[in-house]
Amino acid sequence: MANPDLYAVLEVEPTASLEEMKRAYRRLARKYHPDSNSGDATSEAHFKEVSQAYEILSDPERRANYDRFGSDVGAGGNPFGANSVQDIFDMFFGGVGGHGPQRRGPQPGPDAEISLDITLDDAAFGASHEVTVTLPHRCATCDGSGCAPGTSPITCLECAGTGEVRRVRNSILGQMVTSMACSRCSAMGSRIESPCPDCRGEGRRNESSTLMVQVPAGVEDGSTMRLSDRGPAGARGGANGRLFVHLAVKPDPRFERHGDDLHHEAHVAFTQAVLGAPIEVPTLRETQVIEVVPGSANGTVHRLRHEGVTHLHGRGRGDLFVHLVVDVPTEIDATTEELLRQLAEHRAEPVHEPTAGLFHRRRGAKK
Repeated sequence: MANPDLYAVLEVEPTASLEEMKRAYRRLARKYHPDSNSGDATSEAHFKEVSQAYEILSDPERRANYDRFGSDVGAGGNPFGANSVQDIFDMFFGGVGGHGPQRRGPQPGPDAEISLDITLDDAAFGASHEVTVTLPHRCATCDGSGCAPGTSPITCLECAGTGEVRRVRNSILGQMVTSMACSRCSAMGSRIESPCPDCRGEGRRNESSTLMVQVPAGVEDGSTMRLSDRGPAGARGGANGRLFVHLAVKPDPRFERHGDDLHHEAHVAFTQAVLGAPIEVPTLRETQVIEVVPGSANGTVHRLRHEGVTHLHGRGRGDLFVHLVVDVPTEIDATTEELLRQLAEHRAEPVHEPTAGLFHRRRGAKK
C-alpha cells in the first residue's frame, strides 16, 4: 500500500472508534469480496486495500504509528496480524473459524397459541379455567428418545456427533471455514437405527390434554398469557415450547369498561328525576341502592367507589359510574295528559293545545 489515506480507504473519519471501523470494514468487504464480484480485478484490488487498511488501523500500536508517521508502518510481510483472520471469521461466519464445533442436540418444541373466552367477572376478579388442547407430547413408549424399546441412538458418522458439518474452501483470505447443520442427522448428532413403533422416531405424539389456566384479576380484552413449558414437546426429547393464551372478554350488557372503571346507564322516570327516588343499580356481583336527588338532570353521574375492576399490577379496584338516563314517555293516557297540562299551566310553561295527534291516537287505541 503506497501511502494512501487509510481512513479514506475505510471511508471513516480519523477520529473513528474501533467499532465504527469494524462496521465500515464489514460493509466494504462484503461489497468488494471476490465471491460477490467474480472476475472483477478492480473489486479484488479494493478488497485487498480495505482488508489491509483495517488490519493496520484496528491494531492500536500500528494505528498510533500510522497517525504519527503517516505511513503504513508494520504493514509489510503478512498483511494480517495474529488476530486479524479470527476477526474476519467472526464478522462473516459468527466465529466458527477458530472455535471447535458445538454439539447441537434436541431442539425445544415450537410455540403454540390458543384462545380463551372469559366473562367480565373473570377479568375483574380472576378465575380458573380448564382448557383442552391437542399438542405434541413426549412419547410414553420411548420416553422421548425416538428409539424402539431396548435400543439407543448411534453417533452420526457424517458429523461425528457434532450436529454440524464443516466445509473448507480457499479464497483470497486463505482457507475459509463454514459450518452448516448436518442433514444426515438433522443436526441431532445421532441417528436412530430402530425407530419407536408408536412415534416413528419423533419422540413425541399428538395427544389431547386438559390444563388449568389461571386468569389473573384485572386482565383486559386482547391480553395474552404466556405459559412456559406448556407448549408442544420438542423432537427426540427436546424441551417443551411455550403456550400463548389469548384472552377474549365477552361483552356484558350491563357495563361498559374503560380501563379499570365501569360505566352503567340507569334509566329513571322523569317524575323520579324531578322528585327524587331510591333506585337499585347492578354491580359486578350484587346490587346497590342509590338516591336520585330531586331535580336530577339527564346525564347526572353517581360514583360508586371500588366497585370496578381489580387493578392488574396493584392493589384495590376501579370505580363504577352510574349515568342517569331520564326517560320521557312516548305513550300517556288522558288522566296523565290532563295532569301534565295542569302542571304546565301552573308553571306558566307554554305547550301545544290538544289535537288528535300521536297521544290521542295511542290513547284511543288503548280503549
